[in-house]
Amino acid sequence: MSHDGLGPRAVMRSVAFLTAGALAVPLLSACSAEDEAGKPLAAQDIAPAARARITDGGTLRWAVDAVPETLNTFQADADATTTRVAQAVLPSMYRLDANGRPRLNPDFLESAKVVDTEPRQVVLYRLNQQAVWSDGREIGAADFAAQWRALSGKDSAYWTARNAGYDRIEKIERGANDLEVRVTFARPYADWQSLFSPLYPKDVMGTPDAFNDGARRKLKVTAGPFTLKQVDREEDRIRLTRNPRWWGRPAKLTEIVLTAVPRDERAGRLAEGELDVAEIDPAAAKAVDSAAGAAGPLSGPGAGRTAAKALRSWAVVDGSAPDADQDDRDAHARENLRRAIAGWKRQKGELRGYEVRKSLEPAYTQLALNGADGPLADERVRRAVARALDRKELAKVVLEPLGLPAVPVGSHLALSGQEAYADNSGALGGQDTEEAQALLADAGWVPGGPVKKGEKGEKAAGSEGEKSDGGKSDGEKEPDAGKKAGDGEKKAGDGEKADRDDKSDGGDDGTYIVGQDGKAPADHGRDHEAHGRQLAQDGKQYLNRQGAPGAYAPRGTAAPAGAPREALAKDGKALTLRFVLPAGPGSESLRLVAGRITRMLDKVGIRTETTKVSDESYFKDHIASGEYDLALYSWPASAFPATDARPIYAKPVPGADGSLSVEQNYTRVGTDQVDQLFDQAVSTLDKEEGRSLIRKADARIWAAAGSIPLYQRPQLTAVRKNVVNAGAFGFQTPVYEDMGFLEKGAKVSASPSEK
Repeated sequence: MSHDGLGPRAVMRSVAFLTAGALAVPLLSACSAEDEAGKPLAAQDIAPAARARITDGGTLRWAVDAVPETLNTFQADADATTTRVAQAVLPSMYRLDANGRPRLNPDFLESAKVVDTEPRQVVLYRLNQQAVWSDGREIGAADFAAQWRALSGKDSAYWTARNAGYDRIEKIERGANDLEVRVTFARPYADWQSLFSPLYPKDVMGTPDAFNDGARRKLKVTAGPFTLKQVDREEDRIRLTRNPRWWGRPAKLTEIVLTAVPRDERAGRLAEGELDVAEIDPAAAKAVDSAAGAAGPLSGPGAGRTAAKALRSWAVVDGSAPDADQDDRDAHARENLRRAIAGWKRQKGELRGYEVRKSLEPAYTQLALNGADGPLADERVRRAVARALDRKELAKVVLEPLGLPAVPVGSHLALSGQEAYADNSGALGGQDTEEAQALLADAGWVPGGPVKKGEKGEKAAGSEGEKSDGGKSDGEKEPDAGKKAGDGEKKAGDGEKADRDDKSDGGDDGTYIVGQDGKAPADHGRDHEAHGRQLAQDGKQYLNRQGAPGAYAPRGTAAPAGAPREALAKDGKALTLRFVLPAGPGSESLRLVAGRITRMLDKVGIRTETTKVSDESYFKDHIASGEYDLALYSWPASAFPATDARPIYAKPVPGADGSLSVEQNYTRVGTDQVDQLFDQAVSTLDKEEGRSLIRKADARIWAAAGSIPLYQRPQLTAVRKNVVNAGAFGFQTPVYEDMGFLEKGAKVSASPSEK
């Protein structure tokens, strides 16, 4: 759950510490014995069907973001497709269920449990006696031991991206027989179930050369329902075929073809009938929805769809129109619409064969506040920003138009349904304009304070991209999809545009999911690359502050409710925060979220200066390197937060050269207390105690106000209607052997695993 590398910044200030006593009351609830995890906010949507109703055979064509650079999930440049291939062709001891909780995988394990705790923790794995590699060799202790040695961190010849958990193992040995693997830990490790998933054969893990290079482009030996048949980099596709040595339920499909298709091209490829499964953005989802004759949640709550709206949506996803909201009376727009109608009539037959399956991704979007320097180094200012936000409204903007639960995320470390989840946002508090203003006043920021000549607040992050002052009404330019950030074409800040944005269909907010590509950072945070999926196009809305000519209120008259507050200043500087957003195409909902946040901050006197930057530089040059004040990006949820979330919230460590080692903590806000709670949680084998410690850590993270979780990301997947057990998986690890094409006349059921 990471991105590679991080360029250390010289002479970076230490982050603000968390004041004692701030969490005294909220922590009482975090210690409660009551299980607050609840259920997932949205169920998975995969058209479940019993295996007996699925045709034997067929090829499933599945769109992915890219053919991966490596097939080794433990390398830094692994991505989401690397993980998808590994899930289908390699052993995993545990996989996640629909609630995001780890479950033993019976195809590989008969049992796994802690058999000793003193003097050392010992876990005994009993393997499925039928489990073999594709070359016929039994899966056994030698494979476990080779993976441990490669990932332990003791041999620098192995170019590993992470070793969490493996570095706590003391030894691995054969048990009473070949089917038993005995793992002894040097230090207690609560998240031991996270290990050996996936498990690579000793041929891959046995030597540095095999690990570093051998598994990058091919996997000679596998063990799953599918095997890796071909990686075709010229055609940008990967072929997975049935594994003839598979001992579990045989795969229904003969073949799965993973094809790299850019997201802005997927609607067209679907319309041509070239794909069976593809994650899509809201605009493409609307085209599929309209072709199927639906007028449901994708069209907005309670709203029907007109032919003109449907065709304008199609024009955009088909690449025919520069802007979905362009006035139909404009001659250029009319021509584009005419072309769209022709294309729609020609291709709607194919789109009618698809449906949109939707759920919530196991990831949440956050507002990140860089606490390294500038105004946000003061905890009071960060808390004021947080208290100015109406998180429920922001969730509604994105999720309500899709018919998905618009519930703000209440935890940094888990999502609803997962064992560690509890809403700890009370440690910071909800939206409260007066409290936000009081915090700012306490920090010395006063309305109408003097500003030194030439000062316009903080300089916007980076030298590239379009900049616009959040306190002005002239808006910012919106770059065309094919242009670099800053080469905008059309003004997007006028009243008409803002009104249209307010009515935009929500959907995938397009923010980066950090580490969706499976990459992990180097220990010292160098050379971060933004390989995670990115769909965002930023945008802003602006309030018209000019007012009506001649309309003046007497001195002392209270401002209308919701009106912007007079700008704040301190020590001759205006309180202006750099809001950095990516400039890529495809996300009106991120435009709305950024605009709403800007207006909410305006109401308490905080101005923002928004900068658009190119997709390629957004994470590497801005988020990872700390060149921002405010930013929107996402983190995936983990079933093992004590291990996976610790580097995200670890207190930055100053180096002797003045640089700051931040691991994955891109907000640069951390505390000793949070670090200690993570250390305790990962070292206790008492499940209830571990859960309580994680919830306490989350409450303290909330109070530090370095990042503000907003909403769980929507997941929209276009799927051919007769494809079953596939679609919007939510938390659950896909069950590849159960995917397939429904027999004619058969119907979906609630029992996909039924034989």
